Amino acid sequence: MTLPKHLHDKVEKYSKKYKITDKEKAETARRVEEKYEKAKISPGEAIGIITAESFGEPSTQLTLDVFHFAGVSEMQVTVGLPRLIEIFDARKRPSTPRMELKLKAKYSKTTDMVREIAMKIKETKLGDVAQEITINVAKANIEIVLDKKKLRELDIKPKAVFDKIVTEMKSLEVKGGDESIIIKPKEKDLLLSEIYKLKEKAKQIHVRGLEGVTHVLPVKDENGYTILCAGSNLEQALELEEVEKETIMTNDIFEVSKIFGIEGAREAIIREATKVLKDQGISIDVRHIMLLVDVMTMTGNIKGITRTGITGEKESVIARATFETPIKHLINASLIGERDDLNSVVENVILNQPVPLGTGLPGLIAKTADMEKDE
Repeated sequence: MTLPKHLHDKVEKYSKKYKITDKEKAETARRVEEKYEKAKISPGEAIGIITAESFGEPSTQLTLDVFHFAGVSEMQVTVGLPRLIEIFDARKRPSTPRMELKLKAKYSKTTDMVREIAMKIKETKLGDVAQEITINVAKANIEIVLDKKKLRELDIKPKAVFDKIVTEMKSLEVKGGDESIIIKPKEKDLLLSEIYKLKEKAKQIHVRGLEGVTHVLPVKDENGYTILCAGSNLEQALELEEVEKETIMTNDIFEVSKIFGIEGAREAIIREATKVLKDQGISIDVRHIMLLVDVMTMTGNIKGITRTGITGEKESVIARATFETPIKHLINASLIGERDDLNSVVENVILNQPVPLGTGLPGLIAKTADMEKDE
């Protein structure tokens, strides 16, 4: 038997690194081969059940559910069992979306540069740069007074704010200069409640930064500066010149799937699940995680381990019927004349037949005297 390429390359790499003799190299390769053979799963092994047990037992020990960054209450991350449930239920949005953006060395030479980039990344809305937004009832318009000090701090030009308002409020009349902007509805007899709604909408106009990133926290480590973001916007983050695109991390799996495809999402789920377990000091063989993730992503879409996810898409009618709402599955299968080949565990247990696992997998064929004569 020969070793897989990646293991063979590792043996070669370490042989060169530690300058071992050919004899020692051959012995190392033999022992790696031995370990590799032992690590293989036997035919008929109940890998699904072992994976379920491997997750089920330690996940009952996961207690911590939220991790706070010191001094910043908004920068919290769901971890532990709630995060594991979020991942394997394939929730569309994580409860605490988060991104890590590593800055390029040339943009992180001083703390001022880092702070400037962090403020550029953080989402700024019109409400953040306006001193006041009021409704003039007599003239039936909205008056916005810009906060000059805030604009200077954030290095935003009043013209840029004006242009954003014009773009967002296309159906309205927008006038103004550097200090104040007036938004006037074109309809003369607009109700006050409608004008109030327009005022609230105006507050939410996106002026600058990554949409959805509500808080930023620059952190320094041995490799340079990383900006931790509360909120996630991978698509816009990839367009930032100051950020190392190869190292961007987000905990929003569906966002990864949308931009990098299902293989990227598969890798993200493995990484997120491993991180949750590792943070809790729990070690589970990565192959168990990979099996679970492969089942979730094999259709090309992310499916949760739920009634509407992979359980609702099992080939076996009986297996689907055993997991909640049995009548619905049985009636639907009857209507279209669905066939059940009894290939899995659940349906064979229900019919009191040997399951196709372990000793139940191979069939036994005995030679009879007549067969021997024919030979």
